[in-house]
Amino acid sequence: MPSPRANATALIRLFAGYNLSVIDLVALSGSHSIGEARCFSVMFRLYNQSGSGRPDPHMDPAYRGALNALCPLTVDQNVTAGMDATPVVFDNQYFKDLVHLRGFLNSDQTLFSDNPFTRAMVKRFSEDQDAFFRAFAEGMVKMGELQNPSKGEIRANCRVANGSPPPLRNHVAPLRVLDF
Repeated sequence: MPSPRANATALIRLFAGYNLSVIDLVALSGSHSIGEARCFSVMFRLYNQSGSGRPDPHMDPAYRGALNALCPLTVDQNVTAGMDATPVVFDNQYFKDLVHLRGFLNSDQTLFSDNPFTRAMVKRFSEDQDAFFRAFAEGMVKMGELQNPSKGEIRANCRVANGSPPPLRNHVAPLRVLDF
């Protein structure tokens, strides 16, 4: 699993190591169209991007304000928010959010902000949902064909191994900033 702090260059290198293309990387990142992430995963972007003591400059100010309200420095960092504006719908809103500098994870926003190849794919998928769906399906088939000598598991909760006690879940907050 890539780090939520990873940049586009590191992600491209990681995916290339599995013979997955830049298109696969961007399309498969679109899986973040569904689901939530913890404040823990965004705190450094809000308060100390790259050790600067300042927020990530690649973040829409209104979106940053909404995240600051949801994830203040004193928050339980297990509070969660949707990873895009439609977190229960598999669609291309994730890519639209990235174009508008509203990516939750650094590893997501960097696909638009830091690399011309990934930026072009993000723009394409933000404008053409069917192209995203086709590329996502192709990327999933490629991932499914990867060989892993050790057995894994499909986790009920991605943060804990099956059979472990579930993590505490204090609060699920909607995060909607749709003013474009």
